[in-house]
Amino acid sequence: MHDQDEYLYFLSRAFDGMFEALERLGDDLGNTAPPLPDANSPYAIAYHCIAVADYWIGHVIAGRNVLRDRPSEFTAKGTVQLLRREVDALLARLQADLFQTLPTQPPRNTPPADFEGPDRPLTVAGVQLHVLEELAQHHGQIQITHDLLRAGVLA
Repeated sequence: MHDQDEYLYFLSRAFDGMFEALERLGDDLGNTAPPLPDANSPYAIAYHCIAVADYWIGHVIAGRNVLRDRPSEFTAKGTVQLLRREVDALLARLQADLFQTLPTQPPRNTPPADFEGPDRPLTVAGVQLHVLEELAQHHGQIQITHDLLRAGVLA
């Protein structure tokens, strides 16, 4: 077992929990935002999580060139099947990104100052914790949004 396998296990679990909620909603409701100010659809939240993990691990930790269009993350639409394929590809990339990293190393890149995130320099382990923090937050957001949409809170 590689040192990063356990970390990737927990990333995978977070995405699996998001998929469970999206599958229960189906593609139509999964692409529906509740009628709350600045609310996002469960699909868009999960899509955003893919971009977060890819950027913070792929670019910040590994130094891979990852372009993000943050505003479009929150308006993304699609199917659960498409999202699963994207997460499978993401996890393969992240495994390669993390294969030769040590938790105590500094990351290869520093995120731009205007990106939301930690306000201090981080080690690889710190960046990984930040990604888990984001995925945990958004997994909960998807669960709550799922409950609202299933309860019929659409108007």
